[in-house]
Amino acid sequence: MTRGPIVVIGDVLLDIDIDGDADRIAPDAPVPVVVESGRHQRPGGAGLAALLAAADGADVTLVTAIGDDPAGDVLRKLLAGRVRLAALPLRGRTASKTRIRAKGQTLVRVDDGDGRAGPGRIPPDVLRDAAVVLVSDYGRGVADLARPLLHGLEIPVVWDPHPNGGAPPYGCALVTPNAAEARLLCDAAETPGEAAVRLARSCHADAVAVTLGDDGATVARGTGEHVRVPASEVAAGRDSCGAGDRFAVAAALALRDGATPEEAVAVAVREAGRFVAAGGAAAIRVKAAPDHPRTPREAAEAVRASGGRLIATGGCFDLLHAGHVSLLRRARALGDALIVCVNSDRSVRRLKGPGRPVVREADRVAVLNALGCVDGVVVFDEDDPSALIDGLRPHAWVKGGDYAAADLPESEVMRRIGGEVVILPTLPGHSTTGLITAARAIA
Repeated sequence: MTRGPIVVIGDVLLDIDIDGDADRIAPDAPVPVVVESGRHQRPGGAGLAALLAAADGADVTLVTAIGDDPAGDVLRKLLAGRVRLAALPLRGRTASKTRIRAKGQTLVRVDDGDGRAGPGRIPPDVLRDAAVVLVSDYGRGVADLARPLLHGLEIPVVWDPHPNGGAPPYGCALVTPNAAEARLLCDAAETPGEAAVRLARSCHADAVAVTLGDDGATVARGTGEHVRVPASEVAAGRDSCGAGDRFAVAAALALRDGATPEEAVAVAVREAGRFVAAGGAAAIRVKAAPDHPRTPREAAEAVRASGGRLIATGGCFDLLHAGHVSLLRRARALGDALIVCVNSDRSVRRLKGPGRPVVREADRVAVLNALGCVDGVVVFDEDDPSALIDGLRPHAWVKGGDYAAADLPESEVMRRIGGEVVILPTLPGHSTTGLITAARAIA
């Protein structure tokens, strides 16, 4: 079983839901008046597929075209930290779809944005470590750029077609049209099973699954056999927006994990049914990444607001060594976030003498920020961090060594804010002074 990364290739758009109640008709036209109660944004198209794959625990790379415009900026923020984004140029404006809904029912959809993938090519190295590829074709050009990369690929390729897109390329592991798309691709009014067989033969696909909504799906191979996979969960009347993306993602991940096409389709039918029953794409809530990295004070406020335990520690951290790292890791294990308070260069000189610090302030901060156990670093210029602690208000202040808590100048402020002082033993044989002395002896 290879549980490697999935690469999603396709057109992304911005989905916007405006929810509200419609209890009256407008006096100036025979239309319902929607009183807005909420507005939600999320990635759509290939962006939704990538988001769903990430929610399933997959390592996801999304290859798409996004414009340098307001909708594109929102999409980048919604995807940041969830998927790796390989962005291609877009000619025109990023597409968006705004649905106005009342009591869960869509009343009207407003589409905007004429963007198509610009000239260029997808770099082949995006597929270097991929275990499966999902092409979410929404007819805006990205899927066409993917075709040259897929020829002879030795990993499963799932192609989710669109009426505005082209025919799937030869050799896909699975093609996943809905019934209407299958008829268009076959140019014939056939049964879903017959359409699946014909499409599997024409595209030389391992299998084709025609999705049928609440009726499940029909999966067929080019040999002529086709099997109906009934839906285990029927959600008649529910919003099915995004169900096709959920189906394609579930099938792709199942193929990645070694399932046969028939087994993958059974998994996909089940997951798509659950998705629709849970409210479909409209139930997805995605919080955009902030415009800037959180400051240590913002991180502290977020931890307290969520009911978490904030830990803080402080020191010079000159010539960071294994003893420092051990202390920081143990401190972080005491709570939900660790803020490190660092003496400024001037403060270190007052405490340690004119030859210190060896490492300047900006570099010490950069090294501390690079540690996974550190959630934020803040510099103070005073001889002790009491004023800084008063602003951060940690639940615990950690020091390393053989101090008595009562002897620390920080103890008074910690007592006043209702926190505790924790003394952790240091790692024997590790000290900055020792390192400096040893380095001078060698020199």
